[in-house]
Amino acid sequence: MMAILGDNRYGKAEVRVVRVDRSSEPHTLSDWNVSVSLAGDMREVHLSGANDRVLPTDTQKNTVYALAQQLGAVEPEVFALTLARHFVDRQAGISRARVQLHSYGWTAVGPHSLVRSGAEVRTVTVLHDEQSGSWVVGGLRELTLLNTTDSEFWGFARDEFTTLAETTDRILATSVEARWRFRNADCNWAAAYARARQALVDAFVSTYSYSLQQTLYAMGCRVLAEVPEACEVRLALPNKHHFLVDLQPFGQPNDNEVYLAADRPYGLIEGQVLADDAPDAGPAWP
Repeated sequence: MMAILGDNRYGKAEVRVVRVDRSSEPHTLSDWNVSVSLAGDMREVHLSGANDRVLPTDTQKNTVYALAQQLGAVEPEVFALTLARHFVDRQAGISRARVQLHSYGWTAVGPHSLVRSGAEVRTVTVLHDEQSGSWVVGGLRELTLLNTTDSEFWGFARDEFTTLAETTDRILATSVEARWRFRNADCNWAAAYARARQALVDAFVSTYSYSLQQTLYAMGCRVLAEVPEACEVRLALPNKHHFLVDLQPFGQPNDNEVYLAADRPYGLIEGQVLADDAPDAGPAWP
């Protein structure tokens, strides 16, 4: 048997960088967690230990900080694109770079005071390949949504292990992880993000849900309708179960008022929604 080297990559994970913009008051923050992954002609380093094509991961970390200073206050997509292209354009052994970025929100409470917003985390993934060019995937995670009613679940398949009761009125709650693939590597990133986020919320609010799958599809469709710059949406929706507490042992009624919010186990609903003219994804998705 002969062993053959397969796909490989290396990089610096979770570089925490905070940049303060003091150009006006209130001051603003770019608070990012950046991960870099590089690939290319890395055969010899694996087979013989030759490091002449290996850019140290410490250098990759330093590049994140240096570009944060050079670029100034920019959208995370702009930063990730610039960073990925920097490595591919400058290093002979690197033909592909992937940058993943999580952006944390802060709200000004004074001219130079901020509070962590506690809102969802904005996500960006950029892949730049010297052959196929640049791909951008926007997104968010930890967007927690809940409907107190207008959700049912009944008529489901059953077998000998089924104990779940049908319901025509339940709490529907989830923590949204959504990613949307852009058609091009250039647009008004901030506006596109704001429209996508609002589309997710609006679809969740306005959909009378008979299943979380139905809600997922409605959310994906709304993003594509509101963000024509996007051509594909991928969603992961955990079903954050809320169980009505039995208060009869205490002689008390419970008219859909008091619930146990269970953290695990939970149902996990995943799916993708594509525009009918979506171009091939190529290497865009991680």
